[in-house]
Amino acid sequence: MKATATATATATANQLLFAWLEVTGFCNESCDHCYADSSPKGTHGTMTVQNWTNTIDQLAEMGTRDVQFIGGEPTLYPHLPELIRHARGSGLSVEVFSNMTHIRDELWETFTECGVKLATSYYSDTAQEHDQVTNLRGSHKRTRNNVQKALSLNIPVRGGVVAVQKEQRVQEALRDLQTLGVGQVGGDRTRAFGRASKGAAPTIADLCGHCGHEKCAIGPNGDVWPCVLGRFLNIGNVLESPLSEIWGGVRMGEVMADITVVHGKGRSRCTPPQFLPMCGPCGPCPPSVGHCDPKEADASAEPATIAAPA
Repeated sequence: MKATATATATATANQLLFAWLEVTGFCNESCDHCYADSSPKGTHGTMTVQNWTNTIDQLAEMGTRDVQFIGGEPTLYPHLPELIRHARGSGLSVEVFSNMTHIRDELWETFTECGVKLATSYYSDTAQEHDQVTNLRGSHKRTRNNVQKALSLNIPVRGGVVAVQKEQRVQEALRDLQTLGVGQVGGDRTRAFGRASKGAAPTIADLCGHCGHEKCAIGPNGDVWPCVLGRFLNIGNVLESPLSEIWGGVRMGEVMADITVVHGKGRSRCTPPQFLPMCGPCGPCPPSVGHCDPKEADASAEPATIAAPA
């Protein structure tokens, strides 16, 4: 009884406002730095369409405001249009994080009719360098063309430049997106999760410390994580328990306590995941692959610069 009361109090103090919905682990690209270890060998997991719509309903009932469909490559998930329409019908704002290489006509129609926003990763202004990162020939051309198409349809697009290789043309990539008309461009560095870890075990110290703050991620097998990078910190499974019991539950409390031990209770210095729709408690992060000190965020609006890894 005491554990239930504590979980309820925790959930009330930390409302779930945003959720990543990882509808598939399948991707047509196979980037070496992929934190989710997605590739053409990935699958759509065990979550059915009904499981996903039930989860979306639970999010809406809990007061969640925004969801971001991710993968893998979410546009390759055959039921994405259905899930988008269900989310919008439930009152949720929707963004799709896509490599934008494979968008069929039905999806363009869904995006425009449902007011969907798009986000994409972009690695270089040159096709050769971009395609070397994605390991998919022709990906640069398709991504760039679809960014232009989205903007021509008045679909909002956010871009992110991830510094992956030495001497990578990250600044040129940023300027190229801006030239296309992408108004918001963020940045990030390679993180030691998934394939980028090169076999090393993930650690809490590699996270920013804000995991589980008003946000969670739900994977294609129903697992719930405090963020997309913290998938090794499982706090429950929506196929086994209602999300309202998982959020603020005993297991989540244990995970949050472990994170606090490493990062402290306050708003810590962090290198937040790239271009989140919301990344509280700081608000939207500056377009930087460096660190962000929340205590200094209000004092300076000058963004850091994107720099390739040393």
